[in-house]
Amino acid sequence: MVQLKKEDISQEVFDLYDDYAHNKITRKQFLEKLSLYAVGAITLPALLSFISPNYIDSIIVPEDDPRLDSKMITYNSPKGGKQIDGLLSIPKNIKGKLPGIVVVHENRGLNPYIKDVGRIAALEGFVSLAPDALTPLGGYPGNDDEGRTLQRKRDRLEMLEDFIAAYNYIKNHKSCSGKVGVVGFCFGGWISNMMAVQVPDLGAAVPYYGRQPNDEMAAQIKAPLLLQYGELDKRVNAGWPAFEKVLKANKIEHKAHFYPNVNHGFHNNTTPRYDKEAAELSWKRTVAFFNKHLKS
Repeated sequence: MVQLKKEDISQEVFDLYDDYAHNKITRKQFLEKLSLYAVGAITLPALLSFISPNYIDSIIVPEDDPRLDSKMITYNSPKGGKQIDGLLSIPKNIKGKLPGIVVVHENRGLNPYIKDVGRIAALEGFVSLAPDALTPLGGYPGNDDEGRTLQRKRDRLEMLEDFIAAYNYIKNHKSCSGKVGVVGFCFGGWISNMMAVQVPDLGAAVPYYGRQPNDEMAAQIKAPLLLQYGELDKRVNAGWPAFEKVLKANKIEHKAHFYPNVNHGFHNNTTPRYDKEAAELSWKRTVAFFNKHLKS
């Protein structure tokens, strides 16, 4: 089988995958269109395998990392009217209380990549909680295709309440200082933006390529924002000019970074959309931002 490289794949394939991953086309339509790019030695199975997530080889911090107390917990979501599972990760041998970070998944539930981000965040000196909004439907089903299908069955405003409840849980945790921020990816980026709207005392928000709130909502934001965008992500970036205008008009602290020549999902190291340089730089900026606003 041909060993594909990122440079072997046209931008149209990445755009096609983005449409599929965000429910704009069905799996059948995706495969039919993807087959047009299976040319010569590049077969459809090879192309599909290459562009699909690889969780097995992508974990950075193992589940049993001895530096962490990391385990699944359950918390109440009163407005959501249910209980939600989440991965709670706390650095061992901590002195005093630490700030907290809610880590919000994409549009497919708490998959291994987001769990990994939760553990990585904890190793930066935070109490992290990565909830699974699919808990009422049985939780992340083990693959992203089924995860996306399940998440479409939930109301997104109810899921927002579940993540706000996670904020309240971690804020009141015995290991937390009471200062809490949020970082989210894709759907989680939208949740991060909306938590900045809905939670007046949110310490900081870092949305990665997340849809923006409308003008009326955006004007209510009190939390400082660090916004991470991929230059090639035209779908999400289209909402930035209007959002920026409101942020400036209301003197809301914010900084936006557009990473050149990278796609939506550039932080996710499980697919070829991943860009190592942009992911590492954006994460360095994320940690510095949380250190400034949550630890000072």
